[in-house]
Amino acid sequence: MALPRSQARGWVKAAKMAQRRRPAEDTGGPQSPAPGSQRAALYVHWPYCEKRCSYCNFNKYIPRGVDEAALRRCLVIEAQTLLRLSGVRRVESVFFGGGTPSLASPHTVAAVLEAVAQAAHLPADSEVTLEANPTSASGSRLAAFGAAGVNRLSIGLQSLDDTELQLLGRTHSARDALQTLAEAQRLFPGRVSVDLMLGLPAQQVQQGALPAPDPELAAEMYQEGRAVLREAGFRQYEVSNFARNGALSTHNWTYWQCGQYLGVGPGAHGRFIPQGAGGHTREARIQTLEPDSWMKEVMLFGHGTRRRVPLSELELLEEVLAMGLRTDVGITHQHWQQFEPQLTLWDLFGASKEVKELQEQGLLLLDHRGLRCSWEGLAVLDSLLLSLLSRLQEAWQQRTPSSVPRG
Repeated sequence: MALPRSQARGWVKAAKMAQRRRPAEDTGGPQSPAPGSQRAALYVHWPYCEKRCSYCNFNKYIPRGVDEAALRRCLVIEAQTLLRLSGVRRVESVFFGGGTPSLASPHTVAAVLEAVAQAAHLPADSEVTLEANPTSASGSRLAAFGAAGVNRLSIGLQSLDDTELQLLGRTHSARDALQTLAEAQRLFPGRVSVDLMLGLPAQQVQQGALPAPDPELAAEMYQEGRAVLREAGFRQYEVSNFARNGALSTHNWTYWQCGQYLGVGPGAHGRFIPQGAGGHTREARIQTLEPDSWMKEVMLFGHGTRRRVPLSELELLEEVLAMGLRTDVGITHQHWQQFEPQLTLWDLFGASKEVKELQEQGLLLLDHRGLRCSWEGLAVLDSLLLSLLSRLQEAWQQRTPSSVPRG
């Protein structure tokens, strides 16, 4: 299931050399993956945590004991199976999320990367991200993950206030967070992101659930935070993501550009065309949630896909619209035409009264580049999407059956 050790070490060595040569990303973001291509991002879900945080709704479990060797074997098998079923030949990025993947052994990370490199082309400069929590990410452990092939860290700081961290149920202190951040910056210079939360309530946790924050205060904090980051030279490249010196997440960019991605592990989600199995329509896929059940299915069938939902052409375009407008680049005409070659952005929104009003309000732009939100518009995207999605659905219904391209 794994590459020979010499070949695995060769990939890691090549990756490190590529990282030293790697130029800053283009300010427009990575190139948009073409739909139906043989390229994809790959997400790997580690389902275990040390404890439950009061705000988190991800698929996670607090185990009495973990058979990591069995889980590792299943992650490897499922990754190889989904790469074969999808017909994907090039993996652009790998993201280890959770749960708390920094609780995994670096050997598990290395084994998955070896399996991916065996089943598809994993370029030496591919972005390989690991989510880490301060309490499970000592300097020596982070270095071991780097040796296993990780070249980017996403650290769950959440807050630098000890009272807020206790409110959230976090196991680390502000001091732990800063210490981990310093180690990460030393080991992965220019390749570190952090999660920070705003709009937290000041009240105590009640019955395991956090009371809702005041929406007006949360909005004010968001606007103030955006302004502070912009002043500090950060680009807001997505509604809730900011980067400096071109260090945006290329893996997440694939999501926002509606590129293909494979989801490996318990509860992981994916979006791809199963070309390797003779498919022609993009599917939304969800893996079985519970780890033990998922592992049984992987050992029986090669993967633990619990649900497959073919996406209609309209559903895919709705995703392209909703996800693309989350970015500061928005949706270029070229990008839209990759998914819909007949109905242009001008056809959809050029004569729309609602769109003209949004443009006059300075919230939306439709021009030779494409459709995008202004800086002010990004802050109220949810309200803008109501009008835009409604217009897309109306235009789609007005098309004659003969004009609808086949999937």
